[in-house]
Amino acid sequence: MRPIRLPEPPSPTSRGTPDIFESGIHSVVRRAVVIGNGFPGSENQSIGLVRALGLSDQHVFYRVTRPKGGINNWLHWLPVSVHKKLYCLIRLIQGYSQLRTKSQEKKQLPLPSENGIGLSAILEADVKQIVNLARETYEKEGPLLVVASGRDTISVASSIKRLASKNVFVVQIQHPRSHLDRFDMVITPKHDYYPLTPQAQKQVPWFLRKWITPREPPDSRVVLTTGALHQIDFAALRNAAITWRDDFEHVPRPLLVVNIGGPTRNCRYGGHLAKQLARSLLNVLVSCGSVRISFSGRTPQKLSNIIVKELGNNPKVYIWYGQEPNPHMGHLAWADAFVITADSVSMISEACSTGKPVYVMGAERCRWKLTEFHESLREKGVVRPFTGSEDMKETWSYPPLNDTADAAKRVRETLASRGWKLKTT
Repeated sequence: MRPIRLPEPPSPTSRGTPDIFESGIHSVVRRAVVIGNGFPGSENQSIGLVRALGLSDQHVFYRVTRPKGGINNWLHWLPVSVHKKLYCLIRLIQGYSQLRTKSQEKKQLPLPSENGIGLSAILEADVKQIVNLARETYEKEGPLLVVASGRDTISVASSIKRLASKNVFVVQIQHPRSHLDRFDMVITPKHDYYPLTPQAQKQVPWFLRKWITPREPPDSRVVLTTGALHQIDFAALRNAAITWRDDFEHVPRPLLVVNIGGPTRNCRYGGHLAKQLARSLLNVLVSCGSVRISFSGRTPQKLSNIIVKELGNNPKVYIWYGQEPNPHMGHLAWADAFVITADSVSMISEACSTGKPVYVMGAERCRWKLTEFHESLREKGVVRPFTGSEDMKETWSYPPLNDTADAAKRVRETLASRGWKLKTT
């Protein structure tokens, strides 16, 4: 009787070799968990990285939530776990007879459309649940990529790393202000290390310097970017140009898009800047075909009222008042130039990824680490100050910022050094 010959397993070097034969299912990262904090600017960074890694259709979204309203607005400086426990105690003291049950805590929450995540619902972040997911599905699905952004997500992400270190790769976006070895990778803008610069040290009394973070230079697990991560790339802009063609194709050119944020701790301004911006926009209207103005959720009513009063009745000006659909992607795709207030790292980073002229208003009013952010952009030639004397018919360009793509490349390289790799489509 002739012996039965079994087929040889595919060679690792053969073309089209499945991942399971090439390196084993246990070394292929094919899914992700995103942990958000409820702020679109932070969550957009996580989603942008996951998208750049090719896992936009293979991720689950969780969110760390805080109690809101009343005294809770004064407790946001506390760690989120302490805040929740204190809130429960306050409710007990106030005589509430029932607290939310554990099942209610995990109930699905509505997802705001402005995040652009594309999911209908999210889950309340639960360390135990995510750790069990990573462990119990590891044999079948392989490692789990965990991407988190924002202060409230730090304890959750670091706990997942501690409890399931062999099953996960944890990326924390924005400096966690804690020990970096609690994560596999930290992705943060260079200006987060501004406190270590000589000029920053001069601004802080000597007895407070040891309390300022970060206290040490970045180590090998830190990836430094110029600005914020986001979802904008060539493919996204191309799709947006097609989607918004009917709205923008016949808009008079050049089209100037103005994005107005709001004052922050490190970039303080008020009505005076709004009036200055309005005057400058009136000056450049001569060289503009049209102007479209958008306000963010942080824009104070006082500031938006000034802009509306000065420009709302001008036939060249269109003001978006927050109604759906949000034209933000259409603006990025179809604008010829941008004017953006200096407070928003996210809005400026997105605009600088287009390669189009970006003018910044109010950078001189920023302080601390935002001064370094704006200085780095000027040195790269990607932004210019907005003075109101510009001729919008004259254009200029620069190599677009690719922070998200660069960060995704570093993630792939670090996974490879561990013996893991991302699933290829």
